[in-house]
Amino acid sequence: QVQLVESGGGLVQAGDSLRLSCAGSGRTPSSYAMGWFRQAPGKEREFVARISRSGNRTGYGDSVKGRFSISRDNARNTVYLQMNSLKLEDTAVYFCAARMGILLPTEANEIESWGQGTQVTVSS
Repeated sequence: QVQLVESGGGLVQAGDSLRLSCAGSGRTPSSYAMGWFRQAPGKEREFVARISRSGNRTGYGDSVKGRFSISRDNARNTVYLQMNSLKLEDTAVYFCAARMGILLPTEANEIESWGQGTQVTVSS
């Protein structure tokens, strides 16, 4: 399996931007489809964004479309999540996710590898 380590979370104000990073190591991270999920207190883990192995296909959850952007740098084994126009409801722990294949599933129970999570808190 691939090991994933997130960074970049923090406390920001509504309307601000934040960029999360996810560094992969171990078994050929560039062979994995990757993406991001998030989980707010008392809620289920929710799909946020995904990117194909080559980076030419992306997908987003309805709640973040037009505001978030996912990218990857396979030379650095790193995936990024650029979050703009942050809202209070974006507050959650954000998890990097990976699975062998072309594109990441959008169901949390189909994910093979998870990072430890990074907290994003949006205040008013």
